[in-house]
Amino acid sequence: MYLIVIAWTYVTLMMAVAEATSPNGTVLGAVITFALYGMLPMGILVYILGTPSRKRAIKAREAAEQAAYDAEQAATTATASAAPDAGGEAPASAEGSTVAAVRKEP
Repeated sequence: MYLIVIAWTYVTLMMAVAEATSPNGTVLGAVITFALYGMLPMGILVYILGTPSRKRAIKAREAAEQAAYDAEQAATTATASAAPDAGGEAPASAEGSTVAAVRKEP
């Protein structure tokens, strides 16, 4: 991809030099030639040809974020399962209850 960009930039640079040094040409014409024939098409080409690498970079970043999130959740789950009452919640069974159990009468 970069070979195409370098070659086309060289061609348009030579076109701009020829425009600037010709008897009927101007420097403004050379700048416009270089911008419109060189930079604009190459910018579009680089953007289009660079799309797959940008998508790969985005997917790699999302995978890294997901792996970090999964590791964080695994560490949180391991810590929570090691100490079940660490959250300060009341125990499941009441201790020293003052309410009598309900039974059937004999």
